[in-house]
Amino acid sequence: MGQTALITGAAKRVGREVALHLAAKGWNLALHYNSSEKAANKLITELQKSYPEQNFVLFQSNMQNPFAVESLVPEVLRVFGQLDLLVNNAAVFEGASIFETHFDLLDRLMMINYRAPFLLIRDFARQIGKGLIVNFVDTRITNSKTDYAAYSLSKKALWELTKMAALEFAPYIRVNAIAPGATLPPEDKDESYLWLIAKKTPMQKPSGIEPILKSLDYILENDHLTGQLLFCDGGENLGQTI
Repeated sequence: MGQTALITGAAKRVGREVALHLAAKGWNLALHYNSSEKAANKLITELQKSYPEQNFVLFQSNMQNPFAVESLVPEVLRVFGQLDLLVNNAAVFEGASIFETHFDLLDRLMMINYRAPFLLIRDFARQIGKGLIVNFVDTRITNSKTDYAAYSLSKKALWELTKMAALEFAPYIRVNAIAPGATLPPEDKDESYLWLIAKKTPMQKPSGIEPILKSLDYILENDHLTGQLLFCDGGENLGQTI
């Protein structure tokens, strides 16, 4: 039957690229989305056409709703009968300083970016008990900038959770994280936006998707790797170049 992966936020951007990459490697995919139904349907049609021997199923779930989150792993198991890999990719990226942050923003970002992955990791451990988990964090976890305060805190928490889960669930479940930098421009920006950011990093160019996918492959193939963080940020975590 092959291996099965659940990817949250799979319909667009990095999640979509991860889905295409894993499908090309023979994985069956549980593709989570929330509101991007059109993009999700386009993706699954593309996958089914390219890989007719594999299984691809869409799962709609609102990551702001803890009850919906808690039903996701059981539903995937009901449909596929197994789950070997969980990719916690779904996230909300919204800017506001600590001073500017309202409770609703803090609550939404912490729920989607941190609490939902926490629940999915817990349920993966409880109901499957073996396999691999990959969490997407952010290079921002290395600094204390407050322009995206709630977002940065949610990703810092997810990285700490990665280490704690790796310790608690070893040796049967490996848990690692990937920290992208300037990967894709926001939907209202173009490539020039990425180049402006990248010029301040050691490598002075946007990382793009390829380093992320190579990092994912490294995690998948290195069965002794757990509790680790792979930066895909062109050295941005080191600080700005002079």
